[in-house]
Amino acid sequence: MLNPGNRPALNLLFISTPVGAIGSGLGGGVELTLRNIAQAMRDRGDQVSVLAPAGSVLSDLPEVKLISVSGQLQPTAQTQGRQSPILLPENAVLANLWDFAYSMQHSYDLILNFAYDWLPFYLTPFFDRPVAHLVSMGSLTDAMDQIIERTLTRFPNTIAVHSQAQAATFAFGERWRCLENGLDLSLYSFRSEADRCLGWVGRIAPEKGIEDAILAAQKAEIELRIWGAMPDPAYWETIQQRYPKGTFTYQGFCSTAALQQGLGQCRGLLMTPKWIEAFGNVAIEALACGVPVIAYARGGPAEIVESGKTGWLVQPDDVDGLVAAIGQLEQIDRRVCRQQAEARYSLQAMGERVAAWFAEILQPSTL
Repeated sequence: MLNPGNRPALNLLFISTPVGAIGSGLGGGVELTLRNIAQAMRDRGDQVSVLAPAGSVLSDLPEVKLISVSGQLQPTAQTQGRQSPILLPENAVLANLWDFAYSMQHSYDLILNFAYDWLPFYLTPFFDRPVAHLVSMGSLTDAMDQIIERTLTRFPNTIAVHSQAQAATFAFGERWRCLENGLDLSLYSFRSEADRCLGWVGRIAPEKGIEDAILAAQKAEIELRIWGAMPDPAYWETIQQRYPKGTFTYQGFCSTAALQQGLGQCRGLLMTPKWIEAFGNVAIEALACGVPVIAYARGGPAEIVESGKTGWLVQPDDVDGLVAAIGQLEQIDRRVCRQQAEARYSLQAMGERVAAWFAEILQPSTL
């Protein structure tokens, strides 16, 4: 079977993040990215299998084979300091995933790693099949920086990121490929009219800066609707106590269908990260619904939002700047937001970028 460009169809193995099951929300944007790339490559005629922690769900992609592996979940990298040692819990699902992958590697043409963790990079030279890595975060620990650079030196072109801002956090960031991201736009309905409310979407954790969004909405006297996984209920309880007069409501962690329906009702999406976001899937989800994005000019969102056209960029940590931008949302044409999503962030565009990357890695061994 030949794919677009008259190349042979590939048999691909994707290895998911070990911090949570697909569908749990614990993996953040990695879950959505894996799902979308799997669909994009299937649409191009490739065979895709996904290796993921037990409890994972990919029911909307019946043609993608899901293989579940049990074990203890891995701690998230963003909770660790720069000098943190390498951590591997007893019966670690990360180790179990890669043991399984090693045993079945010869069934695949290429393995794509989605885990931001030391072990997959360390194991790369021991595999006979090429291993590619899609890095989901900026530079967080010295140990990760060292193993990524070592892997990139030995296996050029095998590591990709989502944004130039993410790449710039690494001393060697100019050496890898930037893929951005993409969505199945058929799942996101454009809405030309909005309710008097704002949206905030993401994992409810300190590095996401939800406090700034709540305070800005309170100052602007507009409702804020919040969606996302809640890995630490105690943290959320602290937020509620800190802003007892805030006009915000938690809408839960929900499916793409429910999220896009609720998000599409918002006048704007607030993105208030306190760290360098690798990309910001929620930004392109909002644009796909026609929702302008107000974001701190920090990390990936700064490369997505065209200030004054698809939203507004605000100086990082400037709550008053958020309030001013909220007052300017009516200047944004929601149709232009959708058009940008269609032009830059479709599943087809993402599939073409990923296919070109895979072709570069595999030449001349497979193609």
